[in-house]
Amino acid sequence: MASYGLFLVLATFTVLSPGPGVVLTLSNALRHGWGGALPGIVGIALGAFIVAGLSASSVGLVLATSATAFTVLKYVGALYLLYLGGKMWRTQRFIPEFTVTATQPWRRLVEALSIQLLNPKAGFFFLAVFPQFISPQDNYYRQFFLLVSSYALLVVLVHTGYALMANSARGWLSSDRGARIVGKLSGITFFCFGVLMASASK
Repeated sequence: MASYGLFLVLATFTVLSPGPGVVLTLSNALRHGWGGALPGIVGIALGAFIVAGLSASSVGLVLATSATAFTVLKYVGALYLLYLGGKMWRTQRFIPEFTVTATQPWRRLVEALSIQLLNPKAGFFFLAVFPQFISPQDNYYRQFFLLVSSYALLVVLVHTGYALMANSARGWLSSDRGARIVGKLSGITFFCFGVLMASASK
């Protein structure tokens, strides 16, 4: 395999960069605690596996070559991010009561998985980056599995770090003022991601 260490560096910076998944992890940690953010983190990591698999298949090639397929997926993803933005904008209590769970863990997992799957740029990232780190002399599937597994593990580690940092701010965010501020900021952020996704081009 060519430059595995370089791949890890590039993948780490990619996962660290702000995006819808990071915002969702922070929001889940602030609402449900560090443990409550884990289902969403698992969903994002699982989404990386699925997106990478699709990117290596004929589906990924279709998305890479078909403007229509790209446009459809792009707008579906944008609408979903706008929906999440509206939901967070209306948030009145960012930190729920400890005896009440705003959403079930499986819903948080599906929500995070959907964000990853409905982002066409993720597929193009795997299509553009992975081939550069796969040696044609070695077994393709072994290298592919190693790269995807490494990326998914980085997602878990980085997002867990984000969740722990967010969890330390729960005291301030338990106040009405903190809930309103972060709810509005999260909503605006998702709105921005939705607009950016809708305006994206190949």
